[in-house]
Amino acid sequence: MPETNETTNSTHKELNSRSKMITEGTMRAPNRSMLRAVGLTDEDFNKPLIGVASTWSEITPCNSHINRLAEKVREGVRVGGGVPQIFGTITVSDGISMGTEGMKFSLPSREVIADSIELVSSAQRFDGVVAIGGCDKNMPGCMMALARLNIPSLFVYGGTILPGVCRGQDVDIVSVFEAVGQYSSGKISREELAEVERSAIPGAGSCGGMYTANTMASAIEALGMSLPGGSSMPAVTARKALDCYEAGQAVVRLIELDLTPRKIMTKEAFENAITLVMALGGSTNAVLHLIAIARQMDYPLTIDDFTRVGHKVPHLADLKPGGKYAMVDLDKVGGTWGVMKYLLQTGFLHGDVLTVTGKTLAENLEKAPDLSEGQNIVMPLEKPLHPTGPLVILRGNLAPEGAVCKIAGLKSIVHRGPAKVFNSEEETFDAIMNHNITHGDVVVIRYEGPKGGPGMREMLAVTSALVGQGYGETVGLITDGRFSGGTHGMVVGHVSPEAQVGGPIAVVEEGDIITIDAESGTLTIDLSAEQIAQRLEKWQAPAPTYTKGVLAKYVKLVTSASEGAITE
Repeated sequence: MPETNETTNSTHKELNSRSKMITEGTMRAPNRSMLRAVGLTDEDFNKPLIGVASTWSEITPCNSHINRLAEKVREGVRVGGGVPQIFGTITVSDGISMGTEGMKFSLPSREVIADSIELVSSAQRFDGVVAIGGCDKNMPGCMMALARLNIPSLFVYGGTILPGVCRGQDVDIVSVFEAVGQYSSGKISREELAEVERSAIPGAGSCGGMYTANTMASAIEALGMSLPGGSSMPAVTARKALDCYEAGQAVVRLIELDLTPRKIMTKEAFENAITLVMALGGSTNAVLHLIAIARQMDYPLTIDDFTRVGHKVPHLADLKPGGKYAMVDLDKVGGTWGVMKYLLQTGFLHGDVLTVTGKTLAENLEKAPDLSEGQNIVMPLEKPLHPTGPLVILRGNLAPEGAVCKIAGLKSIVHRGPAKVFNSEEETFDAIMNHNITHGDVVVIRYEGPKGGPGMREMLAVTSALVGQGYGETVGLITDGRFSGGTHGMVVGHVSPEAQVGGPIAVVEEGDIITIDAESGTLTIDLSAEQIAQRLEKWQAPAPTYTKGVLAKYVKLVTSASEGAITE
């Protein structure tokens, strides 16, 4: 008798076109034997094999519930006609490693996530993939892998956290960082700091404002790579569980349609993503991560695309950290889905791009809710928070390859003052806590770039301490490192070239006058080209701080922040 797995119908053979190389034929008996041991049956060998990439981990609330969501995806895949296989990849917690040497490993984890999903999916010959992420680097890491693989796939966001409550006020992780600064300046007591600490994180889910996780989830939905409405759903809800279940079914339909990421993530789709990020007032990390995703497909997205789109798109959403509200508040009045519908109706989005539903964005948004009447979270076009996008690319003699500034919530977007120069985040934080920074200063933090850190640390502890001490509007800060999505104030990150490779930021001296001008899009130091060149002739790069291990490898492979800080 012929073997069961060799008597499949043509439809099934088409849907398992990749996985059949490990499940079909006499020579694959050992492969099937291994698969039987993990639960596959004769019938399963004729079906598409779907990888479910889970970033579950107990180390962070952002990911502590994702195992349950992965189970819902598995159910959906089964009902949709596929065979699910859950596998794990890593996460690190930005919130927990913030302000420590551990933060140097955060951005490199994005590359490890991307590499690991690519490795498993390629080795196991999955016909499709569903990736589930929660913390900041999970999302771009997952998307970079899906872009490389280019097989039918989609992303599911683990969901935003519910806010904590302290003395009747909503609080979150940024509230705790800022409370540290308030305590250091005597504005609150140790007991009040402890009260905020105990209240801010009530359970599972990603940090609640328009920080990096919520920013990237929104961008991915606008890219067309997640199901409609999923990016603003709270983590611990029946709606999020249903979102996962439906994603499991959707990936099988994508295989039937042969609809792959490169057919979805087009130039117009990336413009949609940038548009939504600008309208929502998203994280500066969106610049880094969207460029990194695009580079996996050899699509030449650049920082100049953010300038081009940002000039057209107003900032509409009054969301933290620059505003008042959290993602759960936006969800109540229509969510990111509702915002996208409004942007499409007003001519800011490309509606004809394909999405993972198999339909166009415009078709998806026909079912989207209108933003609630009377809501005051998303402003109308006639009364925007700012007439252009809040993510501003700066260039000048201090950042020839560009830098990124976020102006959301700022009263003034120009700052000029003397430099206070530090060669690490730790030096800077100590200076702030010892009250060595004052109104008008421009804090310079260098050797924190992709190669110099290495790892391009986020500076939330530093910026929150400044805000907590009352310097959020009166002190400027520039760095070749990064910022958390929770950062706000007159701060500039991603200064390129970085100090470690001889960028001009390497030769800034104490007292040099620096101008941050987000109106004109410039970042300059009051030195001539000749003076900068003379200083650079005397400059020497510091010796590498890591000579073995993952960060040593990272230093050798990582590109500039202006190119997405990807490893090549």
